[in-house]
Amino acid sequence: MSELTSETVGAVIERATFDRDGLLPAIIQQWDSREVLMLGYMNAEALRRTLTEGRVTFWSRSRSEFWRKGDTSGNAQFVRGAALDCDADTLLVMVDQHGPACHTGAHACFDVDPLEPAVGAPDA
Repeated sequence: MSELTSETVGAVIERATFDRDGLLPAIIQQWDSREVLMLGYMNAEALRRTLTEGRVTFWSRSRSEFWRKGDTSGNAQFVRGAALDCDADTLLVMVDQHGPACHTGAHACFDVDPLEPAVGAPDA
C-alpha cells in the first residue's frame, strides 16, 4: 500500500465508522514498544490530518476544536503507522512519542490510575 495523500485519504475516511457524534476512538500506541499511551477521538477532518500530515490530530469533545498533541506542551506524537480495526470503528495509531503522553505529566494516561482486577485463567 502506498502512502496516503490528500487525494487518496478520502477512501479511508469513507471506510471509517464514526459514532453518532461523528467521532472515531483512536488508540495511541508507542510504535516500537507497543505500549498503549492514550485514547483520543477524531472526527473525519482530524483523521485526514493525522493520516496525511504525520502528526496526531484529535477533536476535543470538551472544547469542540482540533488539537494536535505537543503544540502547547512540546510532547509531540509523530505518526509511524495506523490501522482501522476489523469493524472500522476504532483506529490504532502507532507513534513516536516525544515526552509524556498524558496531560498530567505521566508517561502514559493509563499509568495514572492502575486497578487491580481479579485475574482470570483460561479453563484447564
